[in-house]
Amino acid sequence: MPQVANTHATFNSNRNREQLFNQIWNVSVNETPFVKLIGKESVEGINPTWLTDEYAPGTANKVEQGNQSTINAVSPAVRLNNYTQISEKTFGVTGTQEKVEKAGGKSEYSYQLAKKMVELKKDVEFGCLQNTTAIAPAPGVAPQARGLFGFMNANTSRGTGGVDANPTTNTAAVDGTARAFTETMLKTVLQQMFDNGADLDNSYILLPSSQRTVFDTFLAGQTRFDKAEDKTLTATLEVYIGPFGRVKAVNARHMRQREVAIINPEFLALGTLRGMKDTPLAKIGDTQNVMVNTEWTLINKNPKAHGAICDLQ
Repeated sequence: MPQVANTHATFNSNRNREQLFNQIWNVSVNETPFVKLIGKESVEGINPTWLTDEYAPGTANKVEQGNQSTINAVSPAVRLNNYTQISEKTFGVTGTQEKVEKAGGKSEYSYQLAKKMVELKKDVEFGCLQNTTAIAPAPGVAPQARGLFGFMNANTSRGTGGVDANPTTNTAAVDGTARAFTETMLKTVLQQMFDNGADLDNSYILLPSSQRTVFDTFLAGQTRFDKAEDKTLTATLEVYIGPFGRVKAVNARHMRQREVAIINPEFLALGTLRGMKDTPLAKIGDTQNVMVNTEWTLINKNPKAHGAICDLQ
């Protein structure tokens, strides 16, 4: 039935208010599972250093009566270090934008500050999970923290041409030829970790999205669910039950798709020299500029506590 002539409808009116929901929906997630899992430590300088050591393996050990002992050589502890990395976000808000009525919150400054802090936390997670070397600060050079895969010098599976990292000489790992992720690779690395003294029952497998779908095919008849101790991370964590222990699996969004890591959080820590803080910058005209930054590093207390499967397609 047609509209009655001269009817005043919404599409003729200039008086209707815009309907704008008083909320902002952000599709991006703010999960940082690696940083949540590992420990937290304060550092007092830009180049924290620590010592790693290990026991000699068990061997046949017998001597005759009245034996005159031979002094064995001592294996000294190994020094490892990392540099702190400064990560920052900035934004500016005009006086007018701060004052006008807005949807999704009263203060543009507060909204942008909260958003940048979440983004900065994700940047730290990303930096922790890379194959990077430690870079000392210098004129024109930004310092850089060595990432997790820059420490991986044991318990690894790599493609043809792949080379382990060397944190002692500060050398990054070399990527090899990509190959398909298999359960045999996982079992091999878990066995290497076990043989090197790693505690697999307290370890986690970090999986990027493409490798998680492959990993799920390994679990036929072996999938279990345990209650996670950290309820803020997830209610349950899937567990891979292998011959050397129960390893929990966690999705990780901020690592390279070609890599899988097995970590023991007790042997990792996020070292913080300067915690996350917002600092107003010099005001330019009617704009308030703000910097949000933090200075952090990754402490890997003993690389042999972890493992990696790299060069995955």
